[in-house]
Amino acid sequence: MTVFILYNQCYLHKLIIKYIYWLNTVVFLFNPLPCCILALTTTTHHSRKFFSGKMGLFKAAGVVYKPVEEIDLGPDSNEFYLKANVKAPRMAGFLVKIFAWFLESRIIGTLLLYILKRNNLIHKLVSNATLEEAPMFVPLHPFVDLNEQEVEQIDSDASPAERVQRAMNCLPLTLEKPVDDSNSSSFRRWTIADYSRAYSSGEITPRQVAEQFINAVLESSRAALPMSFFINYNAEDILKQATESTLRYERGDPISALDGVPIAIKDEIDCSPYPTTGGTKWLHKVRPCTGDACCVMRLRSCGAIIVGKTNMHELGAGTSGINPHYGTTRNPYHPNKIAGGSSSGSAAVVSAGLCPAALGVDGGGSVRMPASLCGVIGFKPTFGRIPHTGVLPLNWTVGMVGILAGTLEDALIVYAAISGQLPSHEPTILPPKLLFPLLNSTNPISEIKFARYGEWFDDCSDEIRICCSNALHLLCEHYKWKTVEVTIPEIESMRLAHYLTIGSECTTSLSSALEKLDFAELGWDARVALRVYGAFNSKEYIKAQKMRNRQMQLHKNIFAKADVIVAPTTGVTAYSIFDDALKTGELDYINGAALVRYQIAGNFLGLPAVTVPVGYDKEGLPIGLQFIGKPWSEPTLMHIAFAMQALCISHYRKPKVFYNLLHKN
Repeated sequence: MTVFILYNQCYLHKLIIKYIYWLNTVVFLFNPLPCCILALTTTTHHSRKFFSGKMGLFKAAGVVYKPVEEIDLGPDSNEFYLKANVKAPRMAGFLVKIFAWFLESRIIGTLLLYILKRNNLIHKLVSNATLEEAPMFVPLHPFVDLNEQEVEQIDSDASPAERVQRAMNCLPLTLEKPVDDSNSSSFRRWTIADYSRAYSSGEITPRQVAEQFINAVLESSRAALPMSFFINYNAEDILKQATESTLRYERGDPISALDGVPIAIKDEIDCSPYPTTGGTKWLHKVRPCTGDACCVMRLRSCGAIIVGKTNMHELGAGTSGINPHYGTTRNPYHPNKIAGGSSSGSAAVVSAGLCPAALGVDGGGSVRMPASLCGVIGFKPTFGRIPHTGVLPLNWTVGMVGILAGTLEDALIVYAAISGQLPSHEPTILPPKLLFPLLNSTNPISEIKFARYGEWFDDCSDEIRICCSNALHLLCEHYKWKTVEVTIPEIESMRLAHYLTIGSECTTSLSSALEKLDFAELGWDARVALRVYGAFNSKEYIKAQKMRNRQMQLHKNIFAKADVIVAPTTGVTAYSIFDDALKTGELDYINGAALVRYQIAGNFLGLPAVTVPVGYDKEGLPIGLQFIGKPWSEPTLMHIAFAMQALCISHYRKPKVFYNLLHKN
């Protein structure tokens, strides 16, 4: 306490005011999977009030939230939408190092963290807030029969291969159409069904595809701008799997449609024979990988070729995918742009044609965000739907295994493979039957209502706003669906509470390792992130869980008005990669805040969500539209996403970096 008082009077406060803009960058900065917090106020204004005493040094008053039942969720509600309002400079290189040193200083760092939390409204909206709700520590949802339309019922104890076959039976019959290397206007990616047909006909073998995959990865790593798709891949292991698959096809006995299909795994998920690094240089040394994660085992049991561990933002602690240890994953549509994080490699390999699908982990938009930036499908199921065994426990109440795929059909097939009964130690009580959407139905689902919160929907770049609005209008017009205008209150409070939660869970899970860790093994941006995460206390964590309960109730009331919440997936398209960030990472508040704007409800509240490519900006960078559903409503979400994809797919464009693995050289 004495330190704060003395510091308020010393000459150093001018230096802190000078650097206070930098502080706001941190709150957004490093949310594992990824960041989700938004600095909301003009920092200079608050810092002047702080040092002048107008706010009172220790009198950060908290909001008193009114009861949920008193909140108007209609379009004319007086609930205020709080926009981000900080102009924080981007930091990279030496500036990031200085900032980390400041934060790691015992005295100065403590003061800076206090200012940071206060200026970014954590004290006002969460720490000192008054909420009547009890804490909700895990977003588990009881099963409610939603009477979903056009679905196929599957026994939840069916084998992964059986589920894959049932999913294949739900797909529409499509004519075989080659990937056109010359005409980007008619471009489409190879699908799992394409691989299966090519193998079954003998047109190409899994072994030949594996050889072309290995050559493509080598080529991508030797380019003038290395794509850095993978942290680890083992050519010998890939060829071994491919040879076994080839022999099965030669015998006429493939395991499933996934047999021989290349699937990549984010390096946050255990997968033999690879270490699980979490994007670090040290984590696998203290937590060795002892076998496949449950979701990976299920893919293997279907015959999929596991081709390696994809690159990611270190500890999932950012939105860019810039990793100072393993290289920066670049966007296949424009290699000078980011792929997004933290599942950057998984999104990029699907976009570039190296795999029709990949697994990621989504704790704060980390599947949907890079999927949108790279122009592919990103699907995050309901919390507890997919087994989490074998996934790094960085964010156990907000993170979920998710799927990145070239098409919605491929997302469904992989979802079928990895869903089903959970291991006995996982708490979720799943619905008695798995439901798959009948995408081949001649009767499209009807009377769908989309909840749209106008101020939130429009809080993005003009190009994204126009593109997503046009896509939504086209969807509703074509299928006679409706849009319901609503108000989603306290979005910023939810973001802050999610950030508190994910940061606290990350540092708790790593606490024993961090005590012994030489911080020189961490990237500089990750050092900043962990220092901020460690500033949260038990009182703040409890308040965040009370906010979770409150938001779950509010969203339940919104879903009483509509079937699905719709919004852009990101507020900006992929932004440029600068050389000064390659070795240190970067703090880019403005772009990062825009990327996470629409992500949080899916993670903090455990809701299913999917992003679909719907267009491009003037630079040819992809734009995604996101649908957020009721708990356990995966079939309805997939129907809607498939309908949206059908209206846009003829306009999909070929990335600048693309590999045609089914083409015989």
